[in-house]
Amino acid sequence: MKRLASVIRDLLLTLSIFLFLGLVVTRLDAGRQELSSGRAKVIDGDTLVLGGKRIRLVGIDAPELRQICRRDGQPWPCGKAAKDHLATLIGDASTICEAGGSDRYGRLLATCSSGGRDLNAAMVGSGHAVAFGDYEAEQDAARTKRLGIWAGTFDAPRTWRQTHGGMDEAPHIPEGWLDTVISRLGAWRKT
Repeated sequence: MKRLASVIRDLLLTLSIFLFLGLVVTRLDAGRQELSSGRAKVIDGDTLVLGGKRIRLVGIDAPELRQICRRDGQPWPCGKAAKDHLATLIGDASTICEAGGSDRYGRLLATCSSGGRDLNAAMVGSGHAVAFGDYEAEQDAARTKRLGIWAGTFDAPRTWRQTHGGMDEAPHIPEGWLDTVISRLGAWRKT
């Protein structure tokens, strides 16, 4: 009789674990929201409008539109250069953004792609944005190659905003951040 009770208890425990995992997977699917693809309007080096929704590229921070950096000892409009580079990356291709939450300003925090290219990674990798909670490897490569802002001197975009009255923000930790971590672990496990 004790053996039967032990087997039933183990089965119930196993069933409970599977139910819990099922709820986690369902939560992950509900937490991610794929926006319909379409023509994106570039606002600045890390902000787009797609389908009428304002989207902030998650994990990166590009120079502000009015920000001036220095390159070859001369002023360089790095904020405008970042916007122009993002527009060039998108070109005429359709853009798809997958959001995993929103920031305190109501912008969707998303990873976006256009023409099969991860725009977030491409902006950091080209030196037109800094890592802001993600994309450190791309930043290290851009810094080593002295690309974009790394070819001269600049204030970190967050520092520039603080001294010039822009919107202050912390590194991106979107709502549902745990879902994103679990999702990335799942994707990593598949590779």
